[in-house]
Amino acid sequence: MCEFISWKEFDEGVVLFLTARDMYHTQRGKELQVFSGSQDDLIGHGAIDFFFDLKSKGKDKECTDFSTPDNFPPAIVKAIKAGEFRGLGVAKELLIPLAWAKYEKVKTSAWMEYEKVRVSAMAEYEKVKDLAQVEHEKVEALAWAEYEKVKTPAQEEYEKVKNKTFWDLFAVTENCAKNWREDVL
Repeated sequence: MCEFISWKEFDEGVVLFLTARDMYHTQRGKELQVFSGSQDDLIGHGAIDFFFDLKSKGKDKECTDFSTPDNFPPAIVKAIKAGEFRGLGVAKELLIPLAWAKYEKVKTSAWMEYEKVRVSAMAEYEKVKDLAQVEHEKVEALAWAEYEKVKTPAQEEYEKVKNKTFWDLFAVTENCAKNWREDVL
């Protein structure tokens, strides 16, 4: 799995990476979102290969240590400072502790709101699913009863024909097994 932030390095100092603008405001980025399985896939080396249609792979690089800008190429430092990764990931080291605490407070509140909505939606889904199951069972029971109404007389008729045919054939001596012929007794 690739980490936030991932990039590709090529000869002559070329560095390729994806920004939020690339991802959300270009046709190629929209295509990538359709083909990608998760947010992690959107920021990885494969996404970079896809987006830039790379034939030569370059060197895969990534770093999760945001404690110093020295850990990143200058182009990525510039993009971080410009907020170009908004929506692609977060890094605690980019904020002072007080700002991180505010972030955590808002994030927790947003999560709680999400959970409220999710739990309510799940309860509604379960209710509908249960009602649908009851309705399904009713319809299935009615259909089964109709099937039985048709099947039973047809089965009885089959048994009558089958038994009559067997015993009618058995009544003719030439059709009987040797030990069961009248002249053997």
